[in-house]
Amino acid sequence: MLLTNTDKIVGRETVETLGLVKGSTIRAKHLGKDIMTGLRHLIGGELKEYAEMLEEARKLATANMVKEAEQLNADAIINIRFSTSAILQGAAEILVYGTAVKLNKEP
Repeated sequence: MLLTNTDKIVGRETVETLGLVKGSTIRAKHLGKDIMTGLRHLIGGELKEYAEMLEEARKLATANMVKEAEQLNADAIINIRFSTSAILQGAAEILVYGTAVKLNKEP
C-alpha cells in the first residue's frame, strides 16, 4: 500500500477513486508518566512521554486507515492528513484521513 500526502503518485496514474478512508484513536498516558510530564513542564524540556504517546497514536490511526483502504482493494492512499484534538489533560485523539485510489499497473 502506497501512502502519500500529495495528490498523485509520481509515475503512476490514478484510474479510480474509491473514496475517503480514515483511522482514529484516543490515547492517554498512565498517571505515573503524567506526573513526570507535569514536573518536566515546570522546569522545561521536551515532554517525551506525550511525544511517545502521539507517535504511538499516529501509527495506530494510520494502521486503521490502511485496513479500511485494504477492504476497498485500494492500491494507495493519497492526500493523507493528520488532525489532533485534546480530549482531556493527558489524552488526545489522532485522526488520519485520505483518499483511497486504484492505480494503473506499473510501467
